[in-house]
Formats: sequence, C-alpha cells, structure tokens
Amino acid sequence: MSLISFLGPKGTFTHEVANMLGDDLIPYCTIPAVMESVANGESTYGIVPIENSIEGPVGVTLDSLAHKYDLKIYKEIIISINQNLIVNPGTRMEDIEDVYSHAQAIAQCQEFISKNKIQPHYAISTANAAKNIVGYRNKAAIGNSKAAELYNLEILVSNIQDNDNNETRFVVLSKDDHEPTGCDKTSIIFSIYEDRPGGLYKILGIFQKENINLTKIESRPSKKGLGKYLFFVDFNGHRDDEVIKNIIEEIKSNTYFLKVLGSYPEFR
Repeated sequence: MSLISFLGPKGTFTHEVANMLGDDLIPYCTIPAVMESVANGESTYGIVPIENSIEGPVGVTLDSLAHKYDLKIYKEIIISINQNLIVNPGTRMEDIEDVYSHAQAIAQCQEFISKNKIQPHYAISTANAAKNIVGYRNKAAIGNSKAAELYNLEILVSNIQDNDNNETRFVVLSKDDHEPTGCDKTSIIFSIYEDRPGGLYKILGIFQKENINLTKIESRPSKKGLGKYLFFVDFNGHRDDEVIKNIIEEIKSNTYFLKVLGSYPEFR
C-alpha cells in the first residue's frame, strides 16, 4: 500500500485532497517536510498546494521544487475552496471578538471579517486554528467542514470567502512522473541569459512555432540577486511526446538552467 504524506494537520484542505487518493495518510507540518518524506522514501506520494485562484502561487512550493528537491509532479487536483466561520456550539455572531486561520484563508475572507468587525489572527493552518478555539465562545476559526467535524465545532456561517471563484490547485509529488495518458501537461522551470535581449520572447516563440498551448507562466526570484528570475511554465503535452522532447531540447540550448518538474494528467 502506498503511503501518502500531506500538509497537515488533519482537517486542512490538503487533508481533504489526500482523502480522495487513499487512507494510509501521514500529516506533516510544513511543505518542505512533505517533500522530504517523499525524497527520503518515508512516503510514496506527497500532496502540497501550489497555487490559489485568488492569492496566486504558493511560493514555498515553487521555491522548494526549484532549489531543494528533485521530485516530479505525478498528478494535479483542483478543488473549490469554501471557507466557513467555525465556532463552539452555542456561539452567536455577537459573541465573537477574534478569528483565527491560515494567512491565505484570512486574506480570502477580508470583506466578511471587516463587515463583522472581528480581529483576525494568523495560525499555521486552518485546522490548527479550529483546534485552538475549542472552549472559547469569543473566538472563531475559518476553515472547512472537516475541521469543524474533527474538533466537535459548528459552522456558524458558510461560504464566507470574498470570491466564489476560489479554487486551489494541489500537486501530488513522487520520485517519478506519470506515464502518458493522451491528455497531459508538462511543467518546467528555466532561467534565461540576462545579457541576451529578447531571451524570454525567444523561448515563448518555441512553443508558438510548435503550436503548443501554454497553460501557465509564472516568474519567481532566483535568489541570486535583484533582477534575476526563474520562470515556471506549464504546457500541454507529455515529455515523452516527440514534439515535447524537441521543445525541451531547444529550450535547454537557449537557457543556462532548465529543470523538468514532470508530466502528468491534466485535471478534468
């Protein structure tokens, strides 16, 4: 049976995704710890968030894949994020003075927090926030229904996020990527030569020339000085496809750093 590590604790949205894939689950408290568990063989797969439709990329995931771990994306899963106001049984809205959650959840619910004049506080996760309000009627947490169930709490108000189009993309990491399915994506990271004008334009032109659709392009600081960037690109196709092999080789010859993060089925 395959062990699956995930960004915990239990009751987080990542735990919700992990439950879709299996029952033999191990929570870890940080994204790098999840990746380390896969790299050292403690688990076969690791599940971490990589981007949110409102708050954007999860920097620690991208940076860890770029600089620290030689892991592959085996699968992607996208879920709708419905944030709820979680309270102790019997708590009313007028009782609440403080609300706790992960920084991204707080950011996703700013209008609700401001409207109800509640003081926000950051927690390491939505589940940890729920756990730490147990017994306090003047405190609330923001999180999913699983967190409320786990700690015998109640949902006072559901769907409090500012934007209903709130989705998070999670990736399943492994030592190997997925075999071709016929409906795949490939993710790469590269860095261009800074002394060559039009370097990024030239790389993007390679995809256009081969009629390959880019589904995402994201820049991140390379951590090697101001103005130095890494580019994360997702595109249609599997790296075992002949045309994708040729694209990767051409990019490699026009960049000083290229890393293939893996090929995997496109989430549908």
